[in-house]
Amino acid sequence: MATSSSSSVQQARQILADRLGEIRREAGLTGRELALRCGWHASKTSRIENARTPPSADDIRAWCRACGADGEAEDLTASLRAVEGMFVEWRRMERAGLRQAQEARLPLYERTRRFRSYSAWLVPGLIQTYAYTTAVLQAIQQRRGLVDDVSDAVAARMDRQRVLYESGRSFAFLVEESVLRSGVGGRDVMIGQLAHLITVGSLPTVSVGVVPMRADRARWPVEGFWIYDAAQVNVELVSGYLTLTQPREVAMYADTFAELAELAVYGAAARALITSAMDSHG
Repeated sequence: MATSSSSSVQQARQILADRLGEIRREAGLTGRELALRCGWHASKTSRIENARTPPSADDIRAWCRACGADGEAEDLTASLRAVEGMFVEWRRMERAGLRQAQEARLPLYERTRRFRSYSAWLVPGLIQTYAYTTAVLQAIQQRRGLVDDVSDAVAARMDRQRVLYESGRSFAFLVEESVLRSGVGGRDVMIGQLAHLITVGSLPTVSVGVVPMRADRARWPVEGFWIYDAAQVNVELVSGYLTLTQPREVAMYADTFAELAELAVYGAAARALITSAMDSHG
């Protein structure tokens, strides 16, 4: 199981570890006795119960069998799969190529009614142009040494953008001003992307805010994140892709989005910053 510093991931691991400890104690077994029945070293039992070593599905089944609690195994292995899904390393997510990684996210977008996105690095995928997406995904493919299915992955991301035009949805995008001035894909790609931001910002379902660069801002930039209704947050890290579903943490990201939204400018003021960035590229 991949490791992560996320409190959600660690808390979920600890809950699973605590439940395994309860099952052992309810069976009247010491850690050493359980280890003997399972055929492993006693230190492994301790590491699992203290959430230092994540159990495998086979470990959980052996644990429950040793405690006479086979009926618990199915639910606990389901909990294990949920924990494993919280943090996914990029190499795991993209080992079959970028196209599959793009297509896998489509159902989440399709069932989301209120979408919020903040980015300090790149223009968010839902409002990228074909050329900008191509530049981004080509760079990822080359940097990570992935199979070259960039054209198919770009097509999948472009197809996802149809949700912007469906009624009953709302999309709020926040980008740092530095995103407008980055050099993704070169001059022509950036100018085309910035022009597209102005166009897509006029859609009735879409809000585009720009957080201006200033020395006295009250809220610092943070990692890029996406909020899907009030159910889930995804965060892009250097090492992987984090999924948060714990209500407390989802609320923390919603509060952060609201704070950043207060710093942003919209409408004519946002268009002025975008146009200024276009001029700088020109």
